[in-house]
Amino acid sequence: MENAVVEILKGIGENTERQGLEKTPHRVAKMYKTVTEGYGKNAKDIINNAIFDVEYDEMVVVANIEYYSLCEHHMLPFYGMVHVGYIPDGKVLGLSKITRIVEMFARRLQVQENMTREIADTIQKCLKPKGVGVVIEGKHLCMMMRGVQKGQAKMITSTLLGEFRDDNKTRKEFLSLISSSRVNNID
Repeated sequence: MENAVVEILKGIGENTERQGLEKTPHRVAKMYKTVTEGYGKNAKDIINNAIFDVEYDEMVVVANIEYYSLCEHHMLPFYGMVHVGYIPDGKVLGLSKITRIVEMFARRLQVQENMTREIADTIQKCLKPKGVGVVIEGKHLCMMMRGVQKGQAKMITSTLLGEFRDDNKTRKEFLSLISSSRVNNID
């Protein structure tokens, strides 16, 4: 990976021997290992039996989960907030596990649409709730600093499963809860 970075630097006309760039290939390689560490993780290990029996059947929402990912088309960052909700069917998932599932998928080369679906499908598969909802808001540097260069554009994606898809009242409640809790970090 370090050799590839050297070639990129040479390709843009940089002097790879100058002081400020001497250790850049090493730093970039280390950075890519960190921001793509999701490839080395799986949901089973993340959840680690943190599924608990409960007599709670109302909506559980974890809103404003920060994420940072890399666009698989340009390898530029996109970032924002993930909002996850589910309706338990006798079991709940440890709170930190939801944020770790988000992190696992965000730390891979991604498109936001796929990441939204992957998070919802994983929670549905491991927990088997009555319904799952995932909404992701993202700002994409591939659109902000290259191409159309529209810095204020925000992409919003959703995946709704079970009661979140089938029951209009449930869907509205979820969207209302995340709307009222939204922070404006990415505006």
